[in-house]
Amino acid sequence: MSVAQEQNITYFEDRLSQSIDRLSTTAADYLGPAEVGLLNEAAAFGRAAHQGQVRASGEPYFEHPVAVAQSLVDKRLDHQTLITALLHDTIEDCDVTHDQLSQQFGHKVAELVDGVSKISKLKLKSANTKQAENFRKFVLAISEDVRVVIVKLADRLHNMSTISALPDEKRRRIATETMEIYAPLAERMGIFSFQHQLEDLSFEVLQPELRTAIQQRLKSMLEENDETIPLISDELYELVSSSQILCSVDGRQKTLLSIARKMHRKEVNIEQLSDIMAFRVIVPTLSDCYATLGIIHQKFPNIVGRFKDYISAPKRNGYQSIHTAVFGPKNQKIEIQIRTAEMHDLAENGVASHWIYKSSGGKNLLSKQKKAEAQSMSGARSWVRDLTSLLDLSSGPSEFLEDAKLEMYRDQVFCFTPTGEIIRLPKGATGLDFAYAVHSDIGDHCDQVYVNGKCRQLSTELENGDQVRIITDPEASPKSEWENFAKTGRAKSSIRRVCKARNQEQMAALGKSLLLDEFRYRNQNFDEEALTLCLHEFNVLSLDELYVLVGEGGVTKEHVLDYMLAPTARQEQAGETETISSEPQKKPVFVIDTAYQGESVQTAKCCHPLPGDKIIGILTTGLGITVHTKSCSTAYKFAEMPELWVEVEWPRAAQQYYQGRIKAVLMNQPGALSALCSTVSQQAANIAFIQLEERKLNFYTFILDLDVRDQEHLQSIISILRANRFIESVDRYSF
Repeated sequence: MSVAQEQNITYFEDRLSQSIDRLSTTAADYLGPAEVGLLNEAAAFGRAAHQGQVRASGEPYFEHPVAVAQSLVDKRLDHQTLITALLHDTIEDCDVTHDQLSQQFGHKVAELVDGVSKISKLKLKSANTKQAENFRKFVLAISEDVRVVIVKLADRLHNMSTISALPDEKRRRIATETMEIYAPLAERMGIFSFQHQLEDLSFEVLQPELRTAIQQRLKSMLEENDETIPLISDELYELVSSSQILCSVDGRQKTLLSIARKMHRKEVNIEQLSDIMAFRVIVPTLSDCYATLGIIHQKFPNIVGRFKDYISAPKRNGYQSIHTAVFGPKNQKIEIQIRTAEMHDLAENGVASHWIYKSSGGKNLLSKQKKAEAQSMSGARSWVRDLTSLLDLSSGPSEFLEDAKLEMYRDQVFCFTPTGEIIRLPKGATGLDFAYAVHSDIGDHCDQVYVNGKCRQLSTELENGDQVRIITDPEASPKSEWENFAKTGRAKSSIRRVCKARNQEQMAALGKSLLLDEFRYRNQNFDEEALTLCLHEFNVLSLDELYVLVGEGGVTKEHVLDYMLAPTARQEQAGETETISSEPQKKPVFVIDTAYQGESVQTAKCCHPLPGDKIIGILTTGLGITVHTKSCSTAYKFAEMPELWVEVEWPRAAQQYYQGRIKAVLMNQPGALSALCSTVSQQAANIAFIQLEERKLNFYTFILDLDVRDQEHLQSIISILRANRFIESVDRYSF
């Protein structure tokens, strides 16, 4: 290492030591000795952790955390927030764990650092407005403590102020993210001092020519009238103070970005903007604000449409002030803001203003004046009001910090696609809801869902920050049971739509098959043309609708054929009358074709019929055919309605499984349930459902649904289970 390099390192290290000393000295103005000691300990810890790391500018990396902490100590935040600022990159960039921080600086600091680290890992993949808003909401949703967001904003502010050392492309990406995400987030938090700095720094990167042009022209205009702001400030001060109201008046030019936005909005150049100056009048009390407004309006004509009362109706971030615009001295248009010192503090620092300490004895006390101000805001409709209401219940800012949580968007979860797009869902949403939120086609063909790289069930509830990948299959389609765990209206309606369409297809196929059987039973050739002439009788417009009606049981196949083959209808169709043979014929048997197995043909849940059982089909309105065992008590309820009975039989070469139900009584001994499950598995069956029905001292009774091939398969399993020493009894079960 050369002498010059050594000198450079020494210079940077000395400067870093000075920055840490300045931080400690400033903090000592309002923190107690013990808290300052912890702050110094955190500085030493962070400096050691980041040893050897340098920024793009060449300075030691730890200069950045110290600068972040300094911006927060200037706002007089608590020692835990300052320690978090010093250590906010240690988990992400150093070999420091959450447990290490928790042991040395407490669980709360470790949680705060972890929260900042989570936000730092996020990268905005899309700059569109919806994604930017989702990103901001996500930041607020994952931040358990408001201080996490405050530290992150301070971190981004220092990064933006030192961005010049980065390549152009990266600078523009970071500036865009800052303008789209962090500046509006600062505005939402009410920390306008951060918001304006972040916006101006981003403006300088994204539109340097425009910013420079406005800055130079503004400077020229103010130089031409260099006494304008001081003169107007003095006149406003004299006007208000002459009415015995204590006040201070501050005049300033509007921010460069606000001027640029106004030029764009009004489509004018800077010379045509007459209100580029703004004045702020600070008065002691709430009543003084309105008195000052009256005094100003009596002296200067107000500009119509430019009055806003944010005191009686605060902004959602807690901002309170009166805004008015008047034709002021020299007949110039000026904007005036009127507020109390407490309102001004909240306007500059937002929620951070509630961490300001008094220095007496190092105690964390909140002034009565500030407490009264917080109480005056308690009725406002904003999330900041919910936070400040805690002040009335807390003994001071320290306790308030422990209680304050960000309650925004707690009813939502924000998850990521593999490409980084944020999908916003209601709390409790599942992987299936995520698929439909991406696109209805993806939901309809959803086959598998991977959450954070692991395959999960479609019904898995998602959490904030989950990365979700959906695997689709062209052959996959929604199942009716999906609706039971879907949470979003979009998913539920899509599932219902597809299932209804598929059910209609199945019902049409079923109805047509039933009519074909009836045609064969009556020794008639299947004649769709003749059926078409019957549509009006059944109030349908197409054959498919007629088939659906028959399949759903809305009309019987016998009724359709009776009408079609009635003598008058026959004469109209063939010009002659035929006598239908009264010779008894064997009724057709409807085969439970696997093509229809689903919504249109179902096995009854009361008796769980299996291939090998004697079965009967019953036409059930809206469901198609429900298959029961012939001994099922439910089937006997339809004995007086033979028109609903359908002869059915199992397919001869069915390569599928059906659910059979058993009732097993197990001894209350270790390993009993395991023995039952193992036996079922060994017999190439699967437990689809298990429920504890009865619990006694020595025995447990379980109801199980087993996926089996047929009745013989189930009976074999029952026989083997009966031989197990842990099982008292086992039988096939039905309602």
